[in-house]
Amino acid sequence: MNDLVARLVANVGIDQATAEKAVGIILDFLQKEGPADKVQALIDSLPGADALLKAEQGGGGLFSMGGLMGAGSRMMAAGLSMGQVQSVTKETISFAREKIGEDAIGEIVGTIPGLGQFV
Repeated sequence: MNDLVARLVANVGIDQATAEKAVGIILDFLQKEGPADKVQALIDSLPGADALLKAEQGGGGLFSMGGLMGAGSRMMAAGLSMGQVQSVTKETISFAREKIGEDAIGEIVGTIPGLGQFV
């Protein structure tokens, strides 16, 4: 995860703590919304992903919305602008594509309504 976090810091211009939080939110979202086996394969291929995921699981509070909008709202609450949310999402999916391949990421993205617009 260090490589992805460093990439987000360099390419999106956010600090390390915010990058880690954003990645955790994205992984939590994918785990809730995507195909369980494919998402687990992704998480397993990213050393350190479990720690970031565990830090974000169940986040959002009592009145939080779920899905894509909920994940975006959680990232904005962490201090990201809408543009940064989109950039972080694109960079994270691109990084994941490098790790597990286009086909596997395509299956994950293809099963989540609206996600394809962001990546």
